[in-house]
This record gives sequence, C-alpha cells and structure tokens, in this order.
Amino acid sequence: MLVPLADATTDRCGAKAATLATLLRNALPVPEGIVIPFDAQQAVPGRPADGLPDKLVGELSRWLASVGDPPVAVRSSAANEDTALASAAGQHDSFLGVQGIDAIVDAVRACWASVWSPRATAYRNGSEAPAMAVIIQQHLDADISGVMFTSARGPTLIEASWGLGPSVVEGRVTPDRYQVTPDGKVTHTIANKLTSLDRSGSHLVVRTVPDEERRTPTLSDTTAVQLAALAQTVTTVLGSPQDIEWSVTTNTPWLLQSRPITTQPPAAPALPTGDRNLLVGVPGSHGTAIGPARVVRGPADFPTVRPGDILICPFTDPAWTPLLSIAAGVITEQGGLLSHAAIVAREQGIPAVLAVPEATTRVPDNTPTTLNGTAGTVRI
Repeated sequence: MLVPLADATTDRCGAKAATLATLLRNALPVPEGIVIPFDAQQAVPGRPADGLPDKLVGELSRWLASVGDPPVAVRSSAANEDTALASAAGQHDSFLGVQGIDAIVDAVRACWASVWSPRATAYRNGSEAPAMAVIIQQHLDADISGVMFTSARGPTLIEASWGLGPSVVEGRVTPDRYQVTPDGKVTHTIANKLTSLDRSGSHLVVRTVPDEERRTPTLSDTTAVQLAALAQTVTTVLGSPQDIEWSVTTNTPWLLQSRPITTQPPAAPALPTGDRNLLVGVPGSHGTAIGPARVVRGPADFPTVRPGDILICPFTDPAWTPLLSIAAGVITEQGGLLSHAAIVAREQGIPAVLAVPEATTRVPDNTPTTLNGTAGTVRI
C-alpha cells in the first residue's frame, strides 16, 4: 500500500508528493520518504475517527524500523493541493518532529481529517472534500528555513529566518529578504527576527532569539546565490516559476516543497514617512481598500469580523484563511511576502500590508482605515 516517495504520481498521491518525486528523480536534495496514497484513505469508511487499518499500521511500522525510527515530517498531499490553478496554501494539516509509530498514526489521521477543517471547507467554497494522501519523510532540524519565489528570466526572491520553516510559512516572524538576479547580484533587507521554531524531543518549541542574533543576516551572499541557483534548477525541471519551501541543515540545502506560483507579490518598496497617520509596512498584495479596522488577536476574535472589515492582526497563519474570504484587506505586525497568508490574500484579490510595527495597538478598533497593498501604506 505504501508508495516510495520517488515513485509518487499525481493520480495516486497528489501534486505535492508527485512534485517531490520529480525532484528526487532529478537528483535534487529532497528528504527520502514514503506516501500513503489516496486509496488508503478511501478504504476507511466515513471519517477516520477510529484509527488506521492494521495492515497499514504494520507497513508503517516496518518502514519506520527500516530507517532507524527517526523523527519524521507528516505532510498532507490532497488532490486539489499545489496545482497550477491554486496553491490551496496551508489549508490542510502537516506535522513536524513526529516520533514513534503511535504519534505517526495520530498525525496521519489528523491529515486525513483536515479536509473537513473550517479553513479547508472555506477554501473549497462548497466543492467536495478532496482525496488525501500523506507524505512521511525524515524530519530535518533546520538551522535556517524559508521560502523562494522564482521567475522565468528575472530575479529569485528568498525569505529566510532561523529555525524551522513554519515561522516564515505561517507569517509568525518577519524574515530577512534577499533578491538574487540571474547574474548573481544580491540585495537584501535584514529583519528583526524575534523568535524561531525548533524541535525539542518530540515537541516543537518557540525560542526567543538572542538580541545579538535578531538582526544578524541568516544567509551569506554566497549561500543566497547557491539557493537561487537550486531554485532555478527546480524551475527548469518543473517548467514554470515556483514557490519553494527550503531549509539549510549543517550547511546543506534541502527542498521541502514546490508548487507553481499562482500570484506575484507587489514589487513597490515601502517609503519612510513622518506622517503620524500613515503607517508603513511591506507591500503584500496589490490593491486599495477602505473599511473599518477590526483588531483580531486570535481565534477568539474571529466572530467579530464582518464583510468589508480591514483585519489588523499580529500575523495571519493558515487557520485565518476563512477570514480572508470576507475581509476587504489585511494588515499584520509580522510576516513576509511569501507567507501562506500573503499568498492567499493575493489569490483572494484583497490588498495586504505586512510587518507594520505595533499595528494592533496603533490602529484602534473600528477606525476608518485606507489600505494600499501595492505601496505598503496604511492611513488611519
């Protein structure tokens, strides 16, 4: 029943797994693993509340023993995920640092069940729940992780921060940003990286970054050029510009995921201003919106959001996806251009401004707010 990751195909295992298989077959640095294909989930009647079939658990146990029982990453690979039409960014669950067969079984069940989560249901907008495959790979304790956007002939955009990738992917930290031109010229903006996500045993922990490391560049120019070259190889192999999740572990780069780019971020730089009513951040999604500010600090505040509101929040990880389908725009205190929430804002066609310092306290709730996601400005 299990499929070696290098043999995964779109029709059995989804585009996410099939893309990783293509990269592996082209000798690119992807952690080896296996895939539980669609038909395993489809063989379980209803929702998988009672566990996995004994045969599947046995196969997983034998595979795990064969690779030395390391911590693993358990990732969703749904039939509607990571296609050229929509990235379905972050709508299903994935888990890092999963240790032992019992925990793996629980993570697989959670991946299967995530097709019925509120954010996945909102993203599908009434269509049927997709088939779900599950990728299981050796977990990497990354020193640095991030996201890259490539283009056919232009520069590669890289966002990077300390520790594991969800900090950047979920917009929980404002990352360093590097732009690498095809001739190898590097420009960068170094952020104040307050936290990192790391593995401690079988748990993930948020670590406060020491003061001296917060504004230290995560990548040298040489490493940025190496990552950009790797990203361009991926683009050539897959045939279109790519949104790539990556990590560096003990100076070795790894590719964790690649999907077609569905929307390009704005390129306009944010300009400094002395106007106290004009806040400046990172342009995240094109367009302008006017509406009442709605300060949302967490899920408990979700019911307060009304259609046409401007979301003001610390960050917007994938759990916030349903709000982005009704909001007129979004402003965050943390996050980068290539975070899942910024991508979803672009797919939804709403403006976004990211990394506006203290936005949740500087913009009072219900204040009339004008958001320019192309310029990266907020007027209150």
